[in-house]
Amino acid sequence: MIHTTHTIRVRYAETDPMKYVYYGNYAAYFEIARVELFRTLGKSYDEIEKLGFWLPVSEYSIKYLMPAFYDEVLEIHTFIKKIPGVRIEFEYEIYNPKKQKITEAKTTLYFFNSETKKICSCPDFLMDLIKPYF
Repeated sequence: MIHTTHTIRVRYAETDPMKYVYYGNYAAYFEIARVELFRTLGKSYDEIEKLGFWLPVSEYSIKYLMPAFYDEVLEIHTFIKKIPGVRIEFEYEIYNPKKQKITEAKTTLYFFNSETKKICSCPDFLMDLIKPYF
């Protein structure tokens, strides 16, 4: 299993009039956490794209447990719990400054070869970075 943690401070523009994080902004938080997970593994998302692979999101589910508020520093835990094939699944947990879990989510992305314009298996260079964790 792969597990990384990334923090983000809630900006005013990400909140509604009650200063709650607007629900649509969580997808951006998860993208930030996903990109940082790849960077931690040793390949930035930009490098993956330059090597000819895109990772479009095909599924996204979320469960809101408690709200996040303006100016809070949130801790986003990101997990890969199984070896990818043509799809890679990420699970997330967000914690507030009181260490309370406030959100759970999951995204599924698939590997897409930018040259052939076809779905493909996880590229070897990425699999080599992921496999040691399993």
